[in-house]
Amino acid sequence: MSDFGLVFVLYRPTAAFLDNLRKAQALCRHVVAVDNSPAADRALHERLRQVDGTTVLFNRNRGGLAGAYNRGAELLLSRGCEVIFLLDQDSEIEASFFDGMLRACASLGTESFLVGPKIHEINLGRCMPAIPPGRRFPRPRRIDDIDDGLFPTLFVISSGSALSAAAYRRLGAFREDYFIEYVDIEYGLRASSRGVPVYMNAAVTMRQTTGHIVRHGRLFTTHHPAWRRYYGARNAVHALGLYRDRWRLHWISGPLALHQAFCVLLFEPDKRRKLAAIATGYLDGLRGRLGAFEDRHPRIAAYCKGPARNGTDAAGRPSAAVGQDAP
Repeated sequence: MSDFGLVFVLYRPTAAFLDNLRKAQALCRHVVAVDNSPAADRALHERLRQVDGTTVLFNRNRGGLAGAYNRGAELLLSRGCEVIFLLDQDSEIEASFFDGMLRACASLGTESFLVGPKIHEINLGRCMPAIPPGRRFPRPRRIDDIDDGLFPTLFVISSGSALSAAAYRRLGAFREDYFIEYVDIEYGLRASSRGVPVYMNAAVTMRQTTGHIVRHGRLFTTHHPAWRRYYGARNAVHALGLYRDRWRLHWISGPLALHQAFCVLLFEPDKRRKLAAIATGYLDGLRGRLGAFEDRHPRIAAYCKGPARNGTDAAGRPSAAVGQDAP
């Protein structure tokens, strides 16, 4: 297949995340590292450029995760890349990842596509299902034990996905007013609604963690911070409502918000902040109020981003933990 490139998103990267970047760079000629950290680490950027030969864009979290994807995609398009891969810093890929994904893309026989790998959620110990398109409520298809084939789905997780240049030009940029949550789901629904095929590739598996998941019997919780709960509740209402005439999923956003709140009440610390964020986000979603949380609700956002209690940080992790929990 024609030339491909990779958008690799950084946010306060640790040594392990930089190692993931170097592994990806060894497999891909065109790598754009978009640093979404709040402050520029000039020494790190210079080292990546001079020693590793990586193109580095400092985005300062403009437009959140969506903004990072858009900045990187625009640069790769200008270089003539016809397939754009997206990868978050905590995602690990195997040596055969790009070959397996590109073979699947080529087999589609079309220039416009969005293809994601099979995602194995490490903490849950299972793979995400495909969500086949349908007018009625979709029935998720488990593909944990399937190791070949392309499965139609309404959307794919952004990290690890392959987006053709033709599809990006046809669909446009990722929604920066969403900032982080449902960026990929909205894009997948947009593609599915506009005739761009969306598939999950069972032949390639990527191991991934979604938040700091802890299982509690049949339930689990992500321990996402309060500010991120806001975007999750708000963007679910908005994204699913946008495509209600094509995919009748809009009614799910209410139960999703209630499920979030239920799990927070049962299992998570910092309940008041998280419940306030969920309620505020859900109401903003109903009213179509988008943009950055701190711009829309400065006082509530400041409260939700304040120091967490019960020995955890603002991300709901033990205070000594290090990792990524921001766009």
